[in-house]
Amino acid sequence: MKKCFVFLLSLFSLSLAFSQATTKSTTANQGIARPKLVVGIVIDQMRWDYLYRYYDVFKNSGGFKRFLNDGFSCDNTFIPYTPTVTAAGHTCVYTGSVPAIHGIMGNEWYDNIHHATVYCADDSTVQVVGSGNTAAGAMSPRNLLTTTITDELRIASNFQSKVIGVALKDRGSILPAGHAANAAYWYDTKSGNFISSSYYMNVLPEWVQQFNGKKIVDSLYQLNWTPGLPKEMYDQYCTADDKPYEGKPFGTSNSAMPYDLTKYAGQDYSKIFVTPHGNTLTAEMAKAAVVNERLGKGSATDFLTISFSSPDAIGHTFGPNSWEQLDDYAKLDETLGKLFDFLDASVGKGQWTVFLTADHAVAHVPGFMKENKLPGGTINEGGLMKYMNQTLKDKFGKDNIITGIFNYQVYLNHNLIDASDLNEKDITRWIINYVGNLDAVSNVFALDELGTITMNATMKERFANGYLPSRSGDIQIVLKPGYIDGGTAGTTHGLWYPYDSHIPLLWYGWGIRKGKTDTETYMTDISATLAALLHIQRPSGCIGQVIEDVFK
Repeated sequence: MKKCFVFLLSLFSLSLAFSQATTKSTTANQGIARPKLVVGIVIDQMRWDYLYRYYDVFKNSGGFKRFLNDGFSCDNTFIPYTPTVTAAGHTCVYTGSVPAIHGIMGNEWYDNIHHATVYCADDSTVQVVGSGNTAAGAMSPRNLLTTTITDELRIASNFQSKVIGVALKDRGSILPAGHAANAAYWYDTKSGNFISSSYYMNVLPEWVQQFNGKKIVDSLYQLNWTPGLPKEMYDQYCTADDKPYEGKPFGTSNSAMPYDLTKYAGQDYSKIFVTPHGNTLTAEMAKAAVVNERLGKGSATDFLTISFSSPDAIGHTFGPNSWEQLDDYAKLDETLGKLFDFLDASVGKGQWTVFLTADHAVAHVPGFMKENKLPGGTINEGGLMKYMNQTLKDKFGKDNIITGIFNYQVYLNHNLIDASDLNEKDITRWIINYVGNLDAVSNVFALDELGTITMNATMKERFANGYLPSRSGDIQIVLKPGYIDGGTAGTTHGLWYPYDSHIPLLWYGWGIRKGKTDTETYMTDISATLAALLHIQRPSGCIGQVIEDVFK
């Protein structure tokens, strides 16, 4: 508790110092007015309906009501592609583009040219900086094929603008910050530190080393995870706590709130991910970046990208109707409110612009759906692939005809098929016939025939926007609404359906007017709108449209 008190005291001292700081006037290059700082916030896994479902839970001093009451909300914003997953979502927000163009097909995919599985941020040419965990730091944005809005800001300012990315997940920091970022920092679960890679630097800045030295994660563990709302509010908004279809990240003996986290201090730094404290840790790192990098203090507009990763971990584990996710969003609301107060004090009221969106939403837990007589269920991609490979071996005499199933796409082993003189059409036909008869599947088709098959136009567009031949699979599996790839506990996302693709899009601050629109907008429109607001070029693959009502 002593460490916790020291940590909280230091935060109070910092806030007092910032409240006394003076602010600079709006940045103006060649007579063009711009904000001093742009802050891009991506909530990793946020359904749009949380904004209004939890409206009475959010505080007037929090972040969400500041957006909804004093900013601008695009209430019908959708993701215009599949798969709706983290890496593709963060990339789309900052490129204004889709996987078919920017190349980030998912969190991972199979590369058909190099014949290897690729993680979205993999880069074997760089080394970890700030940790002995080698694998955690061999990361960069090199798999991204286009520029980002943050890259375009750097170019437009002749690289005078600073761009910093912060997130617990590497992909949530690296991809938004772009190719030309000054730095991207992400969390290492082995050391409990924020780290980077040699793509950006050779050694962590002194301020990051000092931040890591405080071991804030241990102070947060000492607070445990206790409910922040009255019990009747959880009863009003959630199913009962400790459902059998919820995950048990803290063990079966501690399967309901409150959760004892003190035992993880100095022992297990990964558990912070699946608690609201992960949001607090992220926000404190972001604040430290603003102060120590003097963001918003120069002659050019700076850009801070923040991704809050914990809602995704909590949502996957417990689901959207859980006590845990309600508690997470109530506390995230407070965290955002404090962040905005900090920016008012450090950068200046009216001197910064912020937007908030999500990389994807999420499906309800299949167990919850069944419990309430709603359609839904599961499919096991790993088991499916094993069965199909064994059956194909029996039919065609070769092992591993399928190299993988990623993002609901089946990848064929073309080298093997060609070398063995197998009939690829026969193999494809068998897979389509077999998978198409599964209870969880509504459709299955060869991706190279997408242009000719009969399908709803919206669906066809979503699949086309997610198709890049060199990085995509051969056969697309389309699950029925409410079905996921998973087991008996927890949930996931990835499909085109509104529960996965309808996301919040909120704007506030410099240049933003009060209001809302119900006109359908898209994730790809965010970078186009930022480019118009900042009077800079759009990213190189941007296909979005400017949402003029945001600042008209």
